[in-house]
Amino acid sequence: RGSGERMAAAAAAAAGAGAGAGGAQPVPGSASSTWDKDLAEALDEGGCDLETLRNIIQGRCIPADQRAKVWKISLNVAGKVGSLGSWDGSLDLPEQTLIQEDCQKLIDRLSMPDEEKEQLLSDIESVITFYCKSRNVIYTQSLGWTDLLQLLVPLRMSRNDLYNCFYAIMNKYIPRDFVPSGRPFHLFRLLLQYHEPELCSFLDTKKITPDSYAISWGASLFAGCCTEDVAQMMWDVYLQQADPFLIFFLMLVILVNAKEIALSQEGECKEELIRSLENVPCNLETEDVEDLYSLALYYHARTPASFRKDNQNLFGSNLLGLKDDEMDLSQALCLPVSVSEILQANQLQGDGVRFFVVDCRPAEQYNAGHLSTAFHLDSDLMLQNPAEFALSVKSLLEAQKQSIESGSVASGEHLCFMGSGREEEDMYMNMVLAHFLQKNKEYVSIARGGFMALQQHLVDINVDGPENGYGHWIVSTSGSRGSISSSADGESPNGSGDGRGVKSLVNKMTFALKSKSVNVKEKVISFIENTSAPVERMTFHLPWPEKVNLDWHVSSSDRVGKPYRGVKPVFSIGDEEEYDTDEIDGSSMSDDDRKEIVNIQTWLNKPEIKHHFPCNEVKETGHMFPSHLMVTASHMYCLREIPSRKGFAYIQSRQALTSMVKITSKKKHPELITFKFGNSNVSPVEILAVERYLIPNAGDATKAIKQQIMKVLDALES
Repeated sequence: RGSGERMAAAAAAAAGAGAGAGGAQPVPGSASSTWDKDLAEALDEGGCDLETLRNIIQGRCIPADQRAKVWKISLNVAGKVGSLGSWDGSLDLPEQTLIQEDCQKLIDRLSMPDEEKEQLLSDIESVITFYCKSRNVIYTQSLGWTDLLQLLVPLRMSRNDLYNCFYAIMNKYIPRDFVPSGRPFHLFRLLLQYHEPELCSFLDTKKITPDSYAISWGASLFAGCCTEDVAQMMWDVYLQQADPFLIFFLMLVILVNAKEIALSQEGECKEELIRSLENVPCNLETEDVEDLYSLALYYHARTPASFRKDNQNLFGSNLLGLKDDEMDLSQALCLPVSVSEILQANQLQGDGVRFFVVDCRPAEQYNAGHLSTAFHLDSDLMLQNPAEFALSVKSLLEAQKQSIESGSVASGEHLCFMGSGREEEDMYMNMVLAHFLQKNKEYVSIARGGFMALQQHLVDINVDGPENGYGHWIVSTSGSRGSISSSADGESPNGSGDGRGVKSLVNKMTFALKSKSVNVKEKVISFIENTSAPVERMTFHLPWPEKVNLDWHVSSSDRVGKPYRGVKPVFSIGDEEEYDTDEIDGSSMSDDDRKEIVNIQTWLNKPEIKHHFPCNEVKETGHMFPSHLMVTASHMYCLREIPSRKGFAYIQSRQALTSMVKITSKKKHPELITFKFGNSNVSPVEILAVERYLIPNAGDATKAIKQQIMKVLDALES
């Protein structure tokens, strides 16, 4: 069974490389033999939720007699009445005969007593008919609905529960527009190209598109192309993961697992190769499921978050469907990444996606202003001076390698190319992109909207200009004024104007660098190599009100605080028009030499620590500091990591939960959370301290903190 052996070997390699980062590991190894009893008791007691199920099951295969209850809870339909009860039961669609025939074929495939089949036939036909009517869908066999129902029907649920489960799966897990040439297939091709460019290029050459072989995979969540026991086990884990985008990564793993087979059939006709790929999931066995999910999570952790965030509308009940102004992914050269993710990714610690940004604009544009961590590759050289272009590419790859080895903030395995954002100017950049893709370079993406989008994004999040320290984002190498402007004001990025609509990031910045692109590249390589101390040649002076001179360098030891996106104004959750005007920084009340130094792991092991959230503290200046929020029964602590002492931190702040008067978040950037502390016994509320943190999964953090506050208040009242 070569296919399964390859997948197992790949999963083992992925596990060694840290597979599953950022997600729960499905189908773990051996565990307590009493877990099934715990599951039965939890289900019998009632009130069991998905999190409870996850903690008990931990990705194991669910016992057949409990599967119906577990799936209903996982789909959030347990105990729900649903809308089927109000239907008049009319079976009068124009395609009703086709529906009846397909339902009968499904019943004929099931092994059950004949007396049950008649009622089930009626239930299945009612479910499909009512769904078509309520969703205004014309039924066709290619939709794969009977394959989905093939796994649900044997669970012997009521008609109402059957419909609710079917509706929930269609609504949450089947991508919208999952039809030939639909958007999900263009997105999947970009994902394949990102991770396996060689295989993607091979299939492109054969003119084999994903919808030709994978439409049955996703339309039925593999129920129509795997054996029943494999499909059930896949759904057991899939529904507990509760991640609709997991379908793309499962498809990716299955296709990558067939890479050797596909490449070996180069001489076969297109139709034969499509049939071979379409049948790949048929070879899966139950023991392959663990490896399948481990690899899916491995690829997921190495995919830019924009893949998910920019395509949320592929799932859900929005009847309006996809927007007309959505980016045409069929024309995308490679995976697009948002500029907000680019700015944030390299600031966060951990094993997530980190970008090595390649600015492909002409030298004069780059020198006038560019992302501080970007490497310059003049795309015009590709046609004007191929030899110099080849040297530049070699320098780029060497700089990327050295930056990764040094742990530089500019480092990243993932190449992200940035143009100007103007189609006519980015023609050469697209040729450079194609060059890298033809070389089968993995992890290649493009900054959506280019440098113009970066400028506009900084305008959107930074209403107060350079006094908050956002000059770190954009630097100039020519002594020109670096600025960002709102497109709504109709001013050019470097326009002089009268200042209206222009948010200056860096005033009169100067570098002791020449403007020629090759010299710039040499300096960049040098400055990445010299990571132990600032590079004096790259000192620039910022005549801000504080009259301070900053030495800018990118190094693994440069942890004095990295600027984050705009800090103020911070919107209140649920109220986009409300501004936070309090600018008291409660964590700045004591100097470092007076702060207590503690061992982070020792604190984590303390029994009184109820919650721990790795984060970045965001100062008023916009600088960020890797930190840890720890919550006890009565207080919230901020421990700021000490760069020179790994594993140790300062106790940056200690705040009583009872003094917390407000938690707010900016709607555009929900991961940036503001906590306000003060006295709520006076009117208006007296704000004594304000602390801001960039918290991954901020929703979980704020929920836990709010719950702990309520417990404290309840205890005080009692």
